[in-house]
Amino acid sequence: MFSWKGREYDVLVIGAGFSGAVMAERFASQKGFRVLVLEKRAHIGGNCYDKLDGNGIRIHQYGPHLFHTSHEDVWSYLNKFTEWHPYEHQVLGFIDGKLAPVPFNLNSIDAFFPESHAKELISRLLERYEFGAKVPILELLRTDDLELKKLSEFIYNKLFLNYTCKQWGCNPDEISPEVTARVPVVISRDNRYFHDKYQAVPSNGYTGLVENLLAHGNIKVDNSVDATNLLSLKFSENTIIFDGKPFNDPIIYTGMLDELFDFTLGELPYRSLKFKFEHHSCEKFQPTTTVNYPNDEAFTRITEFKHIMPEEQTNLSVGSTIVKEYPQDYSRENPSKNIPYYPIFNDENELLHKKYLKKLKKYKNLTLVGRLAQYKYFNMDDAVKNSLDTFSILKEKL
Repeated sequence: MFSWKGREYDVLVIGAGFSGAVMAERFASQKGFRVLVLEKRAHIGGNCYDKLDGNGIRIHQYGPHLFHTSHEDVWSYLNKFTEWHPYEHQVLGFIDGKLAPVPFNLNSIDAFFPESHAKELISRLLERYEFGAKVPILELLRTDDLELKKLSEFIYNKLFLNYTCKQWGCNPDEISPEVTARVPVVISRDNRYFHDKYQAVPSNGYTGLVENLLAHGNIKVDNSVDATNLLSLKFSENTIIFDGKPFNDPIIYTGMLDELFDFTLGELPYRSLKFKFEHHSCEKFQPTTTVNYPNDEAFTRITEFKHIMPEEQTNLSVGSTIVKEYPQDYSRENPSKNIPYYPIFNDENELLHKKYLKKLKKYKNLTLVGRLAQYKYFNMDDAVKNSLDTFSILKEKL
């Protein structure tokens, strides 16, 4: 048990994004623990934070977040804290002056090739793959069918290559083909970007969902508190100091792993993003929620929020809010670049990550949860499942 601002708590959670909020809710509701949540930002919800802008349109402050999952336990759990608005995400790619579905599918082939050629390509694909199959681009590149090989090279060069280079800030010759392998070519006419069983967005927004997760009477949230200024690891004694005192109670840490260790072994690299929000007087700016720009612009995509929950905007007379997304290098010293979004995975960074994890083993009461702490990219549903699974392990020990 520890004290903070005159109150007693059993567990300290650092970070009020999805990972921290789920852990706090589980400790409060399942163990009856009193939980203190410290959040660096002035708001909860982490990068999923959304709000109504000055025009009454619900925007996602840190880029579009579209919930999708096939995890039954995640869906069942979150249903306790929100109602849902059904939403199936669709993405178009702007290539050679045309718009076509992403991931590339049979409709995309129709868009880019003359009718007779498109029919031939589709026929060749269906001879080799089942309708509905998702074929990795690398597999298609290795085909011995000359026409399909030309198709795969078109898709790889026009859709994947330059987009990936912009996203990760590198030259085309630095891109390993394996980086793009996870994006498939879909042998169907299903234009949905995701194919999970459950696809929806919280009816009252992600911020409302996280508020409900943190609404338990045993949970106290303090915003605008940078816990790394209060928390330090005393290496000589393998103890944790919090607020100037030795700390032996459970800590759930969702922040940057290297920052927790005061960067003693070096920085774990990330890519960051810059968002440019614009409001336009038109009813709709583009035909679907997201349009990707692999080749033609400095930004990677434009998202228009009115497509996500259109009925929420029925009282608006005119206008639509969009956001343009610019990948950039991460720099913790630069306020315009100091939000880490994507861990950069390579052998060197993985080795550094393992070195930090080795040092962490000395601190038995400290548990890492989430994208930053675990240096791993999680979708929202994966972040929730990761927290649920982590709690299931911890609850037997505490």
